[in-house]
Amino acid sequence: MPIPLQAGVVYGPVRSRRLGRSLGINVLPRGTKTCNFNCCYCQYGWTPPASRRQGAGAWPSPIALAAAVDAALARDQHVDRLTLAGNGEPTLYPMLGELVGRLNEVRAIRVPHARLAILSNSSTADDPRVAQALRQVDECYMKLDAGDDITLRAINGSPVPLARIVSALSGLDGIILQSMFVHDPGRRLDNTLPGRLDRWLDAVCRIRPQAVHVYSIDREPAWYQLKGVPTDELRKIARRVEGEGIPAIVF
Repeated sequence: MPIPLQAGVVYGPVRSRRLGRSLGINVLPRGTKTCNFNCCYCQYGWTPPASRRQGAGAWPSPIALAAAVDAALARDQHVDRLTLAGNGEPTLYPMLGELVGRLNEVRAIRVPHARLAILSNSSTADDPRVAQALRQVDECYMKLDAGDDITLRAINGSPVPLARIVSALSGLDGIILQSMFVHDPGRRLDNTLPGRLDRWLDAVCRIRPQAVHVYSIDREPAWYQLKGVPTDELRKIARRVEGEGIPAIVF
């Protein structure tokens, strides 16, 4: 079974494979997954149709979110990152710029050693307001699991064309791509097939990120037949990225 949704504004700190000791921040409406993607590997399960729209529920205020983070850090300051994530896509939050500003203020007082991070599916990076907010975040981990629209829809259920995502990401400096590789027995949900992998690598080269995180599923996915990709295969993918002069890390 997929894991339960986060119940509150903050959760953790949790030990992350990629982020160290991370205090999670759920900016999304409580009690529902709110995302415009429907990824087959999502640890929270499938996205309800009503929750794929921005504004599907009541949004917490930036003041309330910053206060919750401040209170959590008053109790525990041993964190490496403050991570905007939660029950879906955090860039759907309509007051993202104001929130990032307030979180940076809290971080500067409570945990100046920590980094502010965001985990995003990249779907809204072409929105100028979102792009401006992302530029105020220390570490932007932006999803790119496919290099063509057919694979993007199959793996991520994306309503956004790949070309729009690639163009937006190429305009952001210092981002880290997060690329999940999976397959199923029928090989329909498989972004490791040679042609699909070639097109993904071409998209990566057009974006020219700071680095690429190559990984596979670590928790039970939404689609029960989905399988993880062995580490040796992930390393081969990473070496192809490195061959293009882009750092790649396998998790």
